Amino acid sequence: MSALDTNIEKLNGFLDRFRTTGIPNRIAGADVPGSGGVFQTTSPVDKSVICDVAHGQAADIDAAAQAAHDAFADWRDMPATQRRKIMINIAEAIEARAEEIALCECWDTGQAYKFMSKAALRGAENFRYFADQVIQARDGQHLKSPTLMNITTRVPIGPVGVITPWNTPFMLSTWKIAPALAAGCTVVHKPAEASPLTARLLVEIAEEAGLPAGVLNTVNGFGEGAGKALCEHPKIKAIAFVGESRTGSLITKQGADTLKRNHLELGGKNPVIVFDDADLDRALDAVIFMIYSINGERCTSSSRLLVQDTIREEFEAKLVERVNNIKVGHPLDPKTEIGPLVTQEHFDKVTSYFDIAKQDGATIAAGGETVGDAGYFVKPTLFTGANNAMRIAQEEIFGPVLTSIPFSTEDEALALANDTLYGLTGYVWTNDLTRALRFTDKLEAGMIWVNSENVRHLPTPFGGVKASGIGRDGGDWSFEFYMEQKHIGFATGQHKITKLGAL
Repeated sequence: MSALDTNIEKLNGFLDRFRTTGIPNRIAGADVPGSGGVFQTTSPVDKSVICDVAHGQAADIDAAAQAAHDAFADWRDMPATQRRKIMINIAEAIEARAEEIALCECWDTGQAYKFMSKAALRGAENFRYFADQVIQARDGQHLKSPTLMNITTRVPIGPVGVITPWNTPFMLSTWKIAPALAAGCTVVHKPAEASPLTARLLVEIAEEAGLPAGVLNTVNGFGEGAGKALCEHPKIKAIAFVGESRTGSLITKQGADTLKRNHLELGGKNPVIVFDDADLDRALDAVIFMIYSINGERCTSSSRLLVQDTIREEFEAKLVERVNNIKVGHPLDPKTEIGPLVTQEHFDKVTSYFDIAKQDGATIAAGGETVGDAGYFVKPTLFTGANNAMRIAQEEIFGPVLTSIPFSTEDEALALANDTLYGLTGYVWTNDLTRALRFTDKLEAGMIWVNSENVRHLPTPFGGVKASGIGRDGGDWSFEFYMEQKHIGFATGQHKITKLGAL
């Protein structure tokens, strides 16, 4: 039996219960049907129905918000060492079910097993990291003044809403939920309607590992129903969202009446800038990895290649050769490098840019075609002969599509890199240290890597500028979002107090 056949057999074993019972909402430790009935989740591999999913609406969000509210005080006041132990238990349980999580994620999203096999383990790492931060999360500062001993501390903000996307749903869910729980918050989670399977696995794992009922609640549904109700709910004190920039703007508006705190991790049209003095072989590897892995469906993908004109022809020729060799196939085949796009809607969006590129005058140097008709497969695509004014250079395609644009000078490269609404990441390839220092100082991006692909280090801040978001994840920056600062001043003596109205 091949590795693909083995993985399909294992997957079917994991999916049997979902096919029988569907995916209910999970509220206050109980399975709850959706007040809107059910909707179906389908696999992008062959367009087959996976299972029914509870269609949550405002009433379900209200019940979940109340459950999170009711559970908050006990979770907040639980000894930090006990909360830490529960989070470690969750990490260990994720590791024990990593294969189930990975296979379900591949079938639900179309992501290749080559990458998703590690996503569950990354989720466990998120829980372990933030478990280790639990005890000092509330630590503050001692700021002495002439008359007072001033101390600061932090307290959890309260019940929070977490809205996660469909591209790497399990890992991104843990990325948001783990620090929220570590801070002492309770959570209402609305996963993307296109990929609900592993959100269900996460809440099951968490409760089986000892997380009290109501601390993590999961409500499935759509943005205009469940999502809107979550953003507007008065008992939800903050919203952590990952997704499109236009949705982030809408979330901000929906939370305005309740003065909701928002952390928004949004889109990107990220440049990778390759100068002619770079290590071109390593740069080539990084350029290919950062746009074609994860099906190109990641916010940090380097979707604009800015390549110095002195090396452009040679670099693009090597790109074409490599891109044409990328293996498109069944996501459960360990050899597959690109699987199908997540939904019909997204498939239609990505493939529409093939005609847009031609209309704008660019060249399709590789790809630009669909693959078969069973699922939502496209060939990895490279556009050349492009300029930064084209739609393919300005709009977030969010697929395995790279636009190559030449530049002559450092100043021109910087101007092109910054000429976008977005500012999430940037990648700079040069062996000139002073150039790297100059360039990164002026590059408008929240995260920049020099001579590297995106290598995530959990203590560092993750987030963007401009239309790419508000706020930062990672390390202590996460606690700044999920917690409120508090100042307490203690008088150290009997300092003079101005008297009013005294005779």
